[in-house]
Amino acid sequence: MAQIDAFFKLMNDEGASDLHLTAGHQPLLRVRGDMERVKFKVLDNETLKSMLYEICPEDKIKIFEESGDLDFGYEIPGLARYRCNFFQQKNGIGAVFREIPSEIMTCEQLGLPKVVSRLSSLPKGLVLVTGPTGSGKSTTLAAILDECNRTRKDHIITIEDPIEFVHKSQNCVVNHREVGSHTKNFAAALRGALREDPDIILVGELRDLETVALAMEAAMTGHLVFATLHTINAMKTVDRMVEIFPASQQGQVRSTLADALRAVVAQTLFKRIDVNGRVAALEILICTAAVRNLIREGKTYQIPSIMQTGKKFGMQTLDDAIFDLLEKKKIGAEDAYNNSFEKARFLKFLRHQPADFTEI
Repeated sequence: MAQIDAFFKLMNDEGASDLHLTAGHQPLLRVRGDMERVKFKVLDNETLKSMLYEICPEDKIKIFEESGDLDFGYEIPGLARYRCNFFQQKNGIGAVFREIPSEIMTCEQLGLPKVVSRLSSLPKGLVLVTGPTGSGKSTTLAAILDECNRTRKDHIITIEDPIEFVHKSQNCVVNHREVGSHTKNFAAALRGALREDPDIILVGELRDLETVALAMEAAMTGHLVFATLHTINAMKTVDRMVEIFPASQQGQVRSTLADALRAVVAQTLFKRIDVNGRVAALEILICTAAVRNLIREGKTYQIPSIMQTGKKFGMQTLDDAIFDLLEKKKIGAEDAYNNSFEKARFLKFLRHQPADFTEI
C-alpha cells in the first residue's frame, strides 16, 4: 500500500472530489466545491516528491522532470480511480487528484433528463458535453456510454488523457486508449480509430483544430461521436467549433457542423442546500432542422430562442434549469444568480447586493 493511499481513503470518506498536495502547504480537500484543510503537517518538497513518485510509473517520472507537467491515471482496486496531475511550482512539487468513482452511475441515478439518456440510441452524429472544469462532464458522458454498453451491440473506442471511467464490455466491446501511453495524441488516435471498425467513439477533449476536424469527419462517416469542450453554453459551443478554424474555412465548417451535430449538453454544478452533495443544471440543445439552419447561416445568437420554444424536443436553457432547481429549493439564490446568464431574472431572490458588482 502506497503512503498516499491514506489520503485517497480520507478523500473517499469525506466525499471530496479533489485532493490537493503542494510543497509548503497542508493537504487540502475540495468538498462540495469548497477547499478544506486536512489536519496534517505542512508537506516539504522532498517528502511530497517521495510520496508522489511512489505511485508514478518510471517512464512518466522522466516526462515530468523534463516538462514540469504530467497527467496520468491511478487506481486503488475496490476504492476508485484517480486522475492525477503533477506540476512544478515556486515551493517545489505539487499535485491535484480528481476522484473517479469505480461504479458508473446511470442517467436515472444522476437525475438527468430522459432526452440525455436517449442520446445513447443515436445511430450517428456528434454529441458534445460541455462545461467548466469540474462540472461533471465525464460523469454525464460515462452514464450515456454505459447506456450504450448495456443496450447496443457495437464496438466502442474511448480516447482519453488519462483514462477515467473504465467500462467493462457488456453487450458492446469496449476498448480504452490513453493518450501518451497507447497513442501519441488525440488526433492520431482518432485517425487510427476510423480504421478500427468502431460504431461509437468517445473523445476525452477536443483540444485543437485537427482533432475537431477529425471528430466531425467521423460523425459524418456514420459513427456516433461523443466529445467534451470547455464552453459554458450551447451557443458558445457552436461558435467555438467554428472559430477554431481559419476564417477562410468557416463557411464550409458551419455547413459540415450543421449536418454532423446532433446535440449539445452544457452543464454547471451547484452545491445543494437541501442535502449534502451537488447537483447539475443542464442546458440541452437538440439539433432540429431550425437549429441546423441557424448554424449554417451563422445566426447562433438565435439559438437560445430556439431552445426556449423547443421544449417538446427536450431542449432547455441553462437559466430555465437553474430556475427549476431554485424553485425546488435545491440550490441557493446567490449561487443561482452567479451562474445564470439573465441576471435580472434572479435578482428578486437575493437577500443582499450581488457579490459580483460588475454584472449589475
